[in-house]
Amino acid sequence: MLNKVNEIQLSYKESFLTSCETTISSSSKAAAILLQSFDMNTIALQETFKVLLLNNSNKVKGIYTLSIGGITGTLVDIRILYAVILKSLSTAVILCHNHPSGTLKASEQDKEITQKIKKAGLYLDVKVLDHIILSPCGNYFSFADNGLL
Repeated sequence: MLNKVNEIQLSYKESFLTSCETTISSSSKAAAILLQSFDMNTIALQETFKVLLLNNSNKVKGIYTLSIGGITGTLVDIRILYAVILKSLSTAVILCHNHPSGTLKASEQDKEITQKIKKAGLYLDVKVLDHIILSPCGNYFSFADNGLL
């Protein structure tokens, strides 16, 4: 009797070379790029978690929306996050989520998930450079700038 199994195929395709244009050199530049990727009609409504994918020169490869949640939280599945990071051949990332309330303070849950993601990255040689919290009005909080990374 023959066993049937699914074939797994992985691919990565850049539709345009963003890495030729945008280098992340500060939290303010990262926050500005990430803010542009948010839907301004819903940024004050529901929490969204995104990741800015970077190459070894901190040039932007792209932005991936990992999850869209509710008013006070969203689910971050580290396995899916790292599947995206590894599939895109990214060597560094900047994590990001918004606080619909506009509060720019990292919660204990924010700190815990950041440390879990950072720890997983150590095993896979992926640097977590920052975790940025955005407010609906465009202000931001940087974990790296505030010594939380």
